[in-house]
Amino acid sequence: MLPALGAEELEREAREKTGLSDFGEPGWREGLDVLTRELARAELSDLGRMVWHGRLLSHLVQRLRVHDCLARHPEIEREALPAPLFMVGLPRTGTTALSHLLAQDPATRSLRVWESAQPVPPPETATEHVDPRIETASKQIEAMQQFAPRLAAMHEDTPTGPTENHDLLGMSFRTYHFGGMAFLPGYMAWWLACDMVPAYRLMRRTLQLLQWRCPPSRWQLKSPPDSFCLEAILAVFPDARFVMTHRDPAAVLGSVCSLIGTMYEMTGKPPAPRQIGESELSSWSEAMRRLLAVRARIGESRFADVHFHELVADPLRTIASAYARLGLPWTPAAERAIRAYAAAHPRGRHGEHLYRLADFGLDRAGVHAAFRPYTERCGVRLEDASGG
Repeated sequence: MLPALGAEELEREAREKTGLSDFGEPGWREGLDVLTRELARAELSDLGRMVWHGRLLSHLVQRLRVHDCLARHPEIEREALPAPLFMVGLPRTGTTALSHLLAQDPATRSLRVWESAQPVPPPETATEHVDPRIETASKQIEAMQQFAPRLAAMHEDTPTGPTENHDLLGMSFRTYHFGGMAFLPGYMAWWLACDMVPAYRLMRRTLQLLQWRCPPSRWQLKSPPDSFCLEAILAVFPDARFVMTHRDPAAVLGSVCSLIGTMYEMTGKPPAPRQIGESELSSWSEAMRRLLAVRARIGESRFADVHFHELVADPLRTIASAYARLGLPWTPAAERAIRAYAAAHPRGRHGEHLYRLADFGLDRAGVHAAFRPYTERCGVRLEDASGG
């Protein structure tokens, strides 16, 4: 018998599994209600239904456990989170590589795959490298890559490496990432208009929990969909700083569509490729419009720009420049660790990710027209059709 995907059934199951009942501030159910209504209309496979059930139940369970831990340890919310660094910009612009490089700085705290999925019990410095959740995360990544071998070339994941904030925002059922698991146009329209402040508030409290017994407290947080939400981020993290990555949108949008299409195939019947292309073009051009509006409002001092071709050519120099721009200390320890990681992890070692804009009903001229305000404002170098 396939698991239920109704909000009431999932909530009841989470309560029974944990013995807990406090989901936190009111209003949190709205996103789950919208999402489950959309899923009822989606053409999910049996596997997709099981994947979605596991994902939604996990978010509910973790939400209960986080609130329980915070209630039992009110001192957690006195943890300082000084000037977190958010990596924003279009996806597939080097954000994953850059986040792995920045994570090597011993003064930086990253959100790691294993602790993101299960933040409770809070990690501890004495056991952070042998925590049993690392093995659990490793097996999950292996299973995902065996089911969809192309993913390894598309996106690098390691259990101890940095990840995006989809689990933390997922606990509030307000994350762009749900739209990457199934084609959910109704949910995505709701998400684009929803109030993201409550979701980032819970994310902040979870970061406090994660660093409580496992410093440091200078966070670097990479997630391209944060580009839609800088106003909400600044409401919750008023001293936040931003690294904005750049690459020709025509060189990356096909990759975005290819990745999304692969994810859709894992959970059910994907829409027509042209629908994926139209959706991603519309969404990410809107993300850049919102991001640049906030950047114009708050000024340039909070932003460092990282261009893809410069990061590939000289990662150390590019990162050192970003640190200087944002007033971060560029220490010998950071330089040594980042240099060693860059040498050991050359680009393309997992194979090439092959895709074409035309496969998704897009062309370079149309993409460039949609993103012209962004590329002109940020001095983005346009590549030739071969990617050079």
